[in-house]
Order: sequence, then C-alpha cells, then structure tokens
Amino acid sequence: MFTPNGLARAAVRFKPASFAGTFVALLLAAAIVSACGILLETGVRASVPPDRYAKAPVIVAADQQARLTVGSGDDRHEESSALPDTARLSDALVARAASAPGATAAIGDVGYPVHRVAATNGVGSSAHEGSAPDGVGSPAHQDSAPLTAHGWGSAALTGTRLASGDAPRTGEVVVPAGHGGARTGDRVTLDTPAGPKEFRVSGTTDADATVWFTDREAVALSGHPGRVDAIAVFAADGADPSALARQVSDALGHTSGVRVSTGDDRGAVEDPGLADARELLTGLGGSFGGVATMVAVFTAAGTVALSIGQRSREFALLRAIGATPRQLRRSIATEALLVAPLAGALGCLPGIALAAWWFGQLKAKGAIPDAVGLRISWLPLTIAVAATMLTALGAGYAAARRPSKTKPGLALAQSAVERPPFGWIRTPLGIAALVGGGVLAGVAASQTGDDAANAALGVVMLFMLAVGLLGPLIARICASVLGLPLRAGGPSASLAAANSRANSRRMASAITPIVLAMAFSSTLVFMHTSEDRAIEHQQRAAVTADRIVSAPDGLASDATERAAATPGVSTAVGLLRTSVLVPAGSGGDTWLENAPAQGVIGSGRELAAVQDLDVRTGSLGALAPGTVAIDTTLAGSAKVHTGDRLALRLPDGTKASPKIVAVYGRGLGTALVTLPSADLLTHVTSPYASDVLVRATPAGAERLAALGTVTDPSGYATAQSRDRELNAWANTVMAAVLGGFAAVAAVNTLVMTVLDRRGELTMLRLVGSTRRQVMGMIRWEALLVTVAGAALGTAIALATLIPMMRGLTGESPYIPPALYGSFLAATVGLGLAAALVPARAALGRAAGRP
Repeated sequence: MFTPNGLARAAVRFKPASFAGTFVALLLAAAIVSACGILLETGVRASVPPDRYAKAPVIVAADQQARLTVGSGDDRHEESSALPDTARLSDALVARAASAPGATAAIGDVGYPVHRVAATNGVGSSAHEGSAPDGVGSPAHQDSAPLTAHGWGSAALTGTRLASGDAPRTGEVVVPAGHGGARTGDRVTLDTPAGPKEFRVSGTTDADATVWFTDREAVALSGHPGRVDAIAVFAADGADPSALARQVSDALGHTSGVRVSTGDDRGAVEDPGLADARELLTGLGGSFGGVATMVAVFTAAGTVALSIGQRSREFALLRAIGATPRQLRRSIATEALLVAPLAGALGCLPGIALAAWWFGQLKAKGAIPDAVGLRISWLPLTIAVAATMLTALGAGYAAARRPSKTKPGLALAQSAVERPPFGWIRTPLGIAALVGGGVLAGVAASQTGDDAANAALGVVMLFMLAVGLLGPLIARICASVLGLPLRAGGPSASLAAANSRANSRRMASAITPIVLAMAFSSTLVFMHTSEDRAIEHQQRAAVTADRIVSAPDGLASDATERAAATPGVSTAVGLLRTSVLVPAGSGGDTWLENAPAQGVIGSGRELAAVQDLDVRTGSLGALAPGTVAIDTTLAGSAKVHTGDRLALRLPDGTKASPKIVAVYGRGLGTALVTLPSADLLTHVTSPYASDVLVRATPAGAERLAALGTVTDPSGYATAQSRDRELNAWANTVMAAVLGGFAAVAAVNTLVMTVLDRRGELTMLRLVGSTRRQVMGMIRWEALLVTVAGAALGTAIALATLIPMMRGLTGESPYIPPALYGSFLAATVGLGLAAALVPARAALGRAAGRP
C-alpha cells in the first residue's frame, strides 16, 4: 500500500543529495529573516538604563517627537519624527512638580557646552585697541576641549561633592580639580551660549569636564533662559515611583507635550541618541528586513519549485502506478516538513551571528548608544523557522499541481516534455506587475525629492515581481535573442542555445537569483555613488571662500567677528550647523523629514560672497530674521515657491513659518535650509558656529590659525565627506547581505541544475561528443544565463536609479565603470564556476563507470 509519509522519509533518507539544494536555500532564507527580525525586535524594545537620573524615581521632560496630523476622515492619523535637538520645559513647572504629594524635592536640570577661554601671547587685541598687526581681534583663545555646564542643584543627581572650596553663588563657578590649573579664588573666563563671561572659582570637584553654576545662573546662561531640559523629582525612600508619577502628572495639570517617565524610560530622556538608534534599527529590521525577507522567501521558493520539478518523472511514475493526487501532495508536504524545520533552525545560527556582527558594527561607529544591548528572543527565531516551513509548503504545493492532476496514463509522457512558458495565473499577474512597474517609473520620473525616491523603490519591487512571475517567458526570450550569435558558433555554442531555449523553466530558475543580486546590489551601491558624486560636485562648486576655519566642537561665540576684524580679511561668515524638520510627501502620505540646515552669522549678501548656492529664484540679499532660503529639491517636495511660507519645525520642535526669499540648487553640498542664525540660537543646545568661511589674502589667512583649524576649500570638502561614511557603509552592508544571499542562491541553483543533468551529459558522451565539447556547451549555457541575468538586473537598477537620482539630486545616476565591471566579473565568474565544477565532476564519475 502506498504511504505518503513513509515515501517522503525514504526519499530524504536514501537521496539526500536531491534535497541538499533546497536545504541550503531554506537555511539561507532563515538566516536573513532571523537576522532582520532580531534587529527589528532590538529597535522596538531598545532601552537605556538611567545613569545621571538613576537617583530620581520620576523624570519630567518634554515630548522629543514632533507630531503631524495628516489625512482626513477615516484616514486621519498622526505621523511622528524624532527632533534634531532637545525640546525643553518651562522652569515654572519645577515648583509645581515639587508640590506633588509624595515629592520631597524637584530639580530643574540643564546641560550645555561651554569653553574655557585662556589668555594667549602674540595674538594681540583688536586693532582699535592697539593690537599687534597679526592679531585676530581678541586677547584670548578658546580651549579645544568643551566642558558641560550644569546647575549646582543637579549635583544631587550624580552625588558630586566638592574637593575644595564652596558651592557657587551668583558670578561664581565650580570647576574640575586641576583643569587648566584653575584653583579656588582664581578668575576664569568661560564662553557660554549667552556669550563670554568672567567667573570666580568658588570650588573644585573630582568630576571630569563639568562646570557648575548656581541653578538660576545655569538656566540664564544656557541660551534658552526660562527653560530646562528636564525635571528630576525625588521622593522618600520606599515610595512607589508609579504612584508618584501619577501625582506629578496631576500636579502639572497634564500639560500638553510633557512626558512623565519612570524606570528605564528615564534613560531615554537622558540619552537622546536612543531615539535615533531605535529609528535606525527598526528601519533596518523593518524596511530593509521586509525587502530582504521577500527576496529570501522568493528565492527559496524558486529553489524548492526547481527541486520538485526535477523529480517530475518520479511523481509521474507514482501516478502511473496508482498514487492519488492527494497522496502526492501529502508526500511533498511531508518532505517539506522533514527538511524545512531543520534548515530553519540551523539557519537561525548564522542569522544570530549576522545580527550580532551588524549590531556591533553600528555600535562601534557610534550609531547606537553603548548601553543598548542586542535583544535575542524566541519570537524572531520562531518566525524565521515558520517562514521557511510556509515557503517550502507553498512552493511545493504549487510545483506539485501539475504532476498531481495529470492523468495516470499520460503522466510519464508529459513529464518528459517541457511545460509551456505561459500560465493562466502567473502570466497575467506578471504582465500586470511589469506594466505597473513601467507606469510607476513614469510617475517617479515626473516627481521630485522624496516622492520620486519612494516611487522609485516601488519600481524595483514591481519589476522583480514581474521577473519572478514571467521567468520562463523571459528566459525563452533571452535564450532566443542571446542565442542568435551562438547558433553561428561551433557545435558546443549551438547546442547550448538550443538547450537553453528548450528548457526555459530550468534557465529561469537560474536567471532569477542573478537578477535579484544585480538589481538590488546595483541599486543600493550606485545610489550612494550617485549621491556622493552629486554632493561632492556641489560642495566644490558652492564653497567660494579662500579659507574655512573649523572646530568639531564649535568655535568661539565671537569667532566670526574676530575673523572679520583680522587684517587681510574682506568677508567672514559663520555657519551654525543643525537640522530642522520640514514637510515631505503629499496628501495623506505626508511626514516631517529631517533636513540639514545652516544658520548664517552675517548677512545674505556676505554669504553670497563665500558660498555660491546657485540661486534659481529670489535673492539671498533678502535673508533676514523670519525668512528662509531652501534647496530646489526641498521646494519641489514641499510644493512651495519663493514668496510662500514654509511650515517647519525648528531643532527643538518649535513651529515656525518663515517666508521663502530664495530657492537654490546646491543644497545637497551645503544645506537644504538656510536661515539667519538669530532664528536658531535659542532652539539649539550648542549655539556655536562650526565653520567660518573667509575671503582673505594669503597673509590674512595665515593669521586665522588662532581661531581654529584652517583649511582650503578642497580640504574642507574632503573633511565633509567623512560624515557620509556611515551611510556608505550601511548601503554597502545591505548590498552585501542581499547580493551575497542572491549570489549563493544562484550558485546553488546552477549546481542543482547541472547535477540533475548527469544523465544528459553522459548520453552526450555516449553518442560521440568529446569531453571538451560537453564542457564547452556548459560554459556557453552558463555565460548565457549570467549575461541575461546581469543585463536584466542592470536594466531594473537603471529604471530605479534614474528617476530616483533625478528627483533627489537633479542629476543622472553615476555608475563607476570599475565598480560595475567588478560586479559583472563576479557574476560571470561565480556562474561559470557553479556550472563547470559540478559538470566536470559529473563527467569524471561517468568516465569511471564500466
């Protein structure tokens, strides 16, 4: 009696090689799914235990998310984006929090950078004070290492104690012991967000790089007077933090935009980098993970279908001896349940290793706080195993439809005939995906900014779906077109062309993963090269200054004025680098996007003398408080023009609607948003300019060294390019993960197809073909497959990149010839190796038989 389960176990036990390719494909799919799932779960559950706020059971802070309500009716919903800087609270709330029942005290905490200003010799005072002619307008210079300023009340949070002296009073400061040689009673000058000011040292502490003012003076000097970063609420020992949090919320009157935190949520208030880490990890695990999972499942399903298809004669024989369609399907399902769970479970091991390596690299590059740990639980691993099982079952059932429905008397005859490349379900769906991809490519080409980029991402997905569904038809077309020159070749080439055309389904199973590898890898890698080239060109064209004075931690608050007063300097403009949130998208699909911004210390006319932004409409001369100039891609994305008002959020989330006075074309190389620094100073933590752009004579440029690091435009552009290294690395890793998986899948498929043809290769040798002719045929077939896959993958990548890059940069994509050549060489090399090595082994075994 025919028993499907017993037959399935016997097939796996006695013919393990037949299931090896399926096992490898499912294992790799599980590795991709589990790795992305682990990163996604880590992003969702990421937390940082409190450090400075550990002693305060309740922390009150402002909501650090900007929220935008979009849509209408049933589609009305709220979009949120992390703020570029810190949103703050009114210091009037400190007393209200302290009045909550159960609270023993409340401290308004602030923290911001300050610099110690040390006297210098040989720099001289300003010219009108009779300075030396080589001076830069001040008798002092700024120490390079910044200090963090707090109110003395915040010392209770960290347990900081005085090493000498007394707590500060108005006009006094407590400094780190031994810092700059300052001792109790000395006078020091500190450059604060409110400007340079002299203080008396009242005491010293053992805390590193921290200075302490009185609580009132710390708020006044912060640059945003009357506001605090957070409120730390203390309670008696043994008090319930949750109950206290409710009391504090009631005391604050449930003020809008205020968040009351306990437990590890206090760590998120303390470390604003956690929000960025969560966004990064959920983006990798969710957005990229979704694409990677689809590719992995799609490729694994093709491999399973190929494995089932290669056993068509076996299933036909079973039908001929009386097996029912239900028995065949049960046998295939049992095989899947025997292979898939083990492949999925083992695939989780490299998946965990990949997630751990990826997470560790992100942490090493500073994208994730050190306190955040990788979360590995049963959930993503279970999902990975379940995905492999469902993939194997679904692909197996789909592949078994034809042999299970064939009449027993015709089964053996039909199993030896290549199925037509058309299908009543796959072909219409494939044509729909192909047409949809073409329409979406046209839509993307007509859009700008993020709308173009989002539409272009849909293009690559639809075209890849079309390739998968129309694979046999596309393979037959490729074999017919690329086979034309082969037919004019020798016996090996003409036989390869005929073989490929007659076995289009087998060719399609090999082409699809190659298309995946080329399309996704090329899109990710060349997207970065295109952006990088556009940014570099714009940077070099935009900076017309003779010299740039820079400091990574910010220049002195009066650096721009000192540079302008330097003999030989005709123009000096300071730039405060930050980000703002601007509207992106359209209609119900609108969100707030982080846009790089530069605050101009100087006038718009002076900016035009040191920075050529390629103004398209309006004038930078009209730049004044309450106005803004923006890049043309941002203008297109936000659907605004010169004269309109741009609804944006300043770095701390404050709403603003400045009037657009100019639209320019070199925002990628400079900043998408340009506005007066006066509109930003009270909305950032560090109000110090990072760069001062100078027009100066060579002699004047030499006098600027006392202000900071002086570079020429070329060196400045090189330094700016280092800031893009993380994005480049991230794109490269994603391309390597997807491309590597697809490449291994392609090799796996080619090996499976060649090994399945051992009988065919042996027959060719028996009818008189030489070993060289047979290997030549395999070589030509492998070249046809790899060239077709590489060409289709390149076409899909171009269809994606051209509208995306024109929308984002206004330029065509840049594809480095050497880099693209290496992709082609790797594709062809792997394809040839995957086909020739097993073919050579198969011919060797055949020659050794009697």
